[in-house]
Amino acid sequence: MSFANPAFRILKRSVQGMEGMHSKMFDPPTDNLATPDLVAPTNPVPEVMLAAGFLDNVSTPNTVNLQLMHGMDAPTWDGQRMNWFVFRDPDGIDNGTDPDQAPFQGLILNPKQGAWPAPTIRIPRGVIFHCETAGSGPPPHTIHWHGHEPTPMNDGVGHCSMEIGSYTYQWQPNFIGSYFYHCHRNTVQHFEFGLYGFTIIDPPDAFFATQANPAIPIGAGRDGLFRTAANLVNFPQFGQTPADRVQLFTPDPLGQFLTDPHAFTVPYTTEALWVLDDRDIRWSNLGSGARDTFPKQGNIPGVDDNFHGNAGGGVGPADFFAFNDFRSTHWYCTGFPFPGPQGGSATLASSIAPGAPPPAAIPPELMSGKTGVQVAINAAVDTNILIRCLNGAYNNVRLTFPVDIVIIGWDGRALGVPPFGNYNAPVLVPAGTEFEFSVARRFDCLIRSAAPVSGVATVKFVDTLRRQVRFTGTIPITIA
Repeated sequence: MSFANPAFRILKRSVQGMEGMHSKMFDPPTDNLATPDLVAPTNPVPEVMLAAGFLDNVSTPNTVNLQLMHGMDAPTWDGQRMNWFVFRDPDGIDNGTDPDQAPFQGLILNPKQGAWPAPTIRIPRGVIFHCETAGSGPPPHTIHWHGHEPTPMNDGVGHCSMEIGSYTYQWQPNFIGSYFYHCHRNTVQHFEFGLYGFTIIDPPDAFFATQANPAIPIGAGRDGLFRTAANLVNFPQFGQTPADRVQLFTPDPLGQFLTDPHAFTVPYTTEALWVLDDRDIRWSNLGSGARDTFPKQGNIPGVDDNFHGNAGGGVGPADFFAFNDFRSTHWYCTGFPFPGPQGGSATLASSIAPGAPPPAAIPPELMSGKTGVQVAINAAVDTNILIRCLNGAYNNVRLTFPVDIVIIGWDGRALGVPPFGNYNAPVLVPAGTEFEFSVARRFDCLIRSAAPVSGVATVKFVDTLRRQVRFTGTIPITIA
């Protein structure tokens, strides 16, 4: 194929006169399509959260409610102000957290007003999941359920499925593990601005067990334990028994589970959620003008637009949406800042005030009702510690742990768990070993130490284009 002198020219179809359609890039779309092949939802999580006081309302039974909102302005740890795109939950509680309050140093924690990262959606494997969604303000949005396999109309990939005014997404999760959801309209921009959150698929009896027995903690299984998928036959220190892998199934008295919900799982005591992110405040503060980064329109929409210029920008070959030069200025772990300058280093900031201990737990209203999910780790010796980590940064991240870890899952799939047990397996990463992973990648790892640990995990944010370490952060890990 010749790029300079192609033998065949494919003409672009004009979108002029079709602005009402839902399927292409319009601002905003005016058609709100009904969900094809709608099946009744069976997700118990909203009702469990409502009963526990972590939701104000469940607008539609067994259904998550999310709005994509842009333009929230909040302070940074260094006294500047940054624009954020955030998800908010109209059914969520207003916990009184004000993003303008300096003690939170830029972390946005209020599910009703907006949260960054977005509220973590936990779902039992196998349920029919529904999410009622609306986009607020231009430009239009989608939700892409990264790592799952919905039908095309529910996949949320902009230009391929649909962009929303409002829509009910529907899908069914089939693999226990760690995933995430994000806007897929102007993907790099909206993801980098904050429109994303964790999705966790728990064992099938999680949340159902709490409905059957309110004494069982939210998110635990019918045995009262928190579990995730793993095959640890080569790592006996985590205490996974043969019964955890091929348990002789005792039928559920409520008739909910036809197969063993705990097969190839491992119990854990402590759970940590790490969402690593970097922000370029110049990029973020373009968000207050929604159209500032749109291409310069031509005479015929979609045909002769100028993709080398934008409103208020130049028209030169290097002026591509003003996003051709990302230089991070602020760094975070699950919304908590690393308060340090470019090229420097800092320990994860406190959630209370300067000099106070690092943040201990994420509010349960942002964790689908599960309590005790940590950022900085404080755990007991001889217990299983599960870390779920997402690289939400624009750049690559390098991690080094002060203690051995065993990676049990990558990008939402448990390593070595049937039917995929013949070509991969959990991986031991010895203490002090640095490894690098790129944007949107996730891993799950387990830690178990018989000896006390007082150290830090080191996070290096790499300027991927220039292959330079832009910033080094540390996350405390205490095992006592």
